[in-house]
Amino acid sequence: MSDWQTLSERLRSRFGDAPADPGVGDGPHGVAQPPSLWTHLSRRGSVRRFQDAKPPVEVLRTMAALALCTPTKSDLQQRDIIIVHDDAVLTKLKALLANQAWIAGAPVLVVVCANNRRQRLLHRLRGRDFVNDHLDAFFNASVDAGIALAAFGLAAEAAGFGTCPISAIRNHPAEVGALLGLPDHVFAVAALAVGLPAEPQTTSLRLPLSATVHENRYAEEDVAAAIRAYDQRRAELQPYPQQRAAGAFGTDPAYTWSEDKVRQYSRPERTGFGAFIRSIGFRLD
Repeated sequence: MSDWQTLSERLRSRFGDAPADPGVGDGPHGVAQPPSLWTHLSRRGSVRRFQDAKPPVEVLRTMAALALCTPTKSDLQQRDIIIVHDDAVLTKLKALLANQAWIAGAPVLVVVCANNRRQRLLHRLRGRDFVNDHLDAFFNASVDAGIALAAFGLAAEAAGFGTCPISAIRNHPAEVGALLGLPDHVFAVAALAVGLPAEPQTTSLRLPLSATVHENRYAEEDVAAAIRAYDQRRAELQPYPQQRAAGAFGTDPAYTWSEDKVRQYSRPERTGFGAFIRSIGFRLD
């Protein structure tokens, strides 16, 4: 089996379908062999059990630098990375995230922040009004942070570490901000657990590419059928070990991905996040 065939099989295993073999030679419009990053992405997954050893701080700083090499809106560079390796700070941060028990075993947490503060500081230094004080300021900084988060994870995994993003850090934005000394217009978008894996990564099946990759214009004519097929495939190959909020919703003998996601978002989550974002100076008009 060729390298391209191996990659296609991995993608088909994950999505249920796969793109046609793109390896068309050595010319400028072809790729002779799948790049190693492609191979990694086809099988990457989150790690939630780690060895005790912490990654060296200089290695973490290097990975942070690599993450910040990624694109940023208009070169505004509205994202910061906080490497949390001090045991006292780690303990307090993990206590805020205690609803996910596995986080207690993470040797290091990296917090990726959106930072619209520096741009406002530039305006004060230059004596110009900050006239774009609306939703886009929040959005641009958030997207910048998300790009850096993904890049940090890939940089860590390329060095043999395991990672897992933690959106639950936004459950306690004010407490996290106080703990990490975040000023107005700076907030945590997500944390990332980083360490040497203590068990193999978990590779989740994904929705079919036919439902999530569009060409020329958005289309969802067959999305219901695609979700039904994905539900069935995932229930057969990766069944949920337990049903979410069974006390509130009961048990379903045919428990599926779509049922799990609907249950998750049928209960209020982070209802105070918008008020917090406004409290640190953002206008969301």
